[in-house]
Amino acid sequence: MNNFCSLGDCNFSQCHHCFPVINCSLNHQWCDKFGTLSQIIEIKTQKILVTGCCGFIGSHLCEYLLKNRNVSIFGIDNMNDYYSPQVKEKNLNILKNYPNFKFKKDDITTTNLISDWKPEIICHLAGMAGVRYSIQNPKLYIKVNIEGFVHIIEEAIKNNVKHITYASSSSVYGLNQKLPFSENDPIETCNSPYACSKRSMEILAKMYSQLYKINFIGLRFFTVYGPRGRPDMAPYKFLKAINDGNKFYKYGDGTSSRDYTYIDDIIRGVVAAIDNKKNVKCEVYNLGNSNPISLNTFIELCEKVTGKKANYEQIENQMGDVPYTCADISKAKNDLDYKPKVSLREGLKFAFNDILKNDYK
Repeated sequence: MNNFCSLGDCNFSQCHHCFPVINCSLNHQWCDKFGTLSQIIEIKTQKILVTGCCGFIGSHLCEYLLKNRNVSIFGIDNMNDYYSPQVKEKNLNILKNYPNFKFKKDDITTTNLISDWKPEIICHLAGMAGVRYSIQNPKLYIKVNIEGFVHIIEEAIKNNVKHITYASSSSVYGLNQKLPFSENDPIETCNSPYACSKRSMEILAKMYSQLYKINFIGLRFFTVYGPRGRPDMAPYKFLKAINDGNKFYKYGDGTSSRDYTYIDDIIRGVVAAIDNKKNVKCEVYNLGNSNPISLNTFIELCEKVTGKKANYEQIENQMGDVPYTCADISKAKNDLDYKPKVSLREGLKFAFNDILKNDYK
């Protein structure tokens, strides 16, 4: 755009001498006199590293950015078998359709990709998920979630990456009784190794931000569901079991509640955190729906969406479970313009249609 042809015949589309423009941003007198065209603006491609790109949230985030932004995305995922790697392979195949997407099977505890590719922004969504599995495998969660996060940060420091958005969880609130959960609430009752690992990440982010002036935004996700949802979570498990006529377990008497949040709403929040228009230095935000639903009501909604009756066995609450979650989203509304739009019933319909489309081919 700074090229100005001294010969008058370069015919380069961005040359303001050959193609004078209206409202020239470079204030060329030639353009003021002869301008008839719209100026071509060179838009810089943003390089974003997404860890956990083949997971539920990660794949949806990559797909959104690739469709709607001028970005180059490098995704990494270790394709572990916490749930079927075939689910992640399907997600990856969607992303491979975009020419500005690259993938490497890689581990966040050892990756050198940040040094090799030098992204401008990191969105760190990789990690071990699942409350109950963390109780059985606590050391794994310390290694992957905490040590993996530290490795990503150390690599970011070496390569002058100044903004990291990362996945935390509503699980950090543990057995807190004050509702709704606010980012300013004391965090003293984490109820699983998974929750402890996520809280540790938040503390580490604060420390690294102070020392190295990196911007960190942590996102406390509240029970995310939707198309391509994780097969280990209740929305997918219940919809699939009810439609197939299979029995599933209902934990407790059904009075426990969750703040179910649709994937598209979550992605809008993640993208806003990546954009960081308010230049946030280091904060955590609740990304929820602020409308908790009891387990009993949730099962009833699944029955209405599928048009079939549920067949379940009630068993006792599981170790690590919490009685309720509910997000105060006022901080995210203010800083990220976060406004969830999709109701649970509508979102479950979308999720069920995706199950019918992809699971019964």
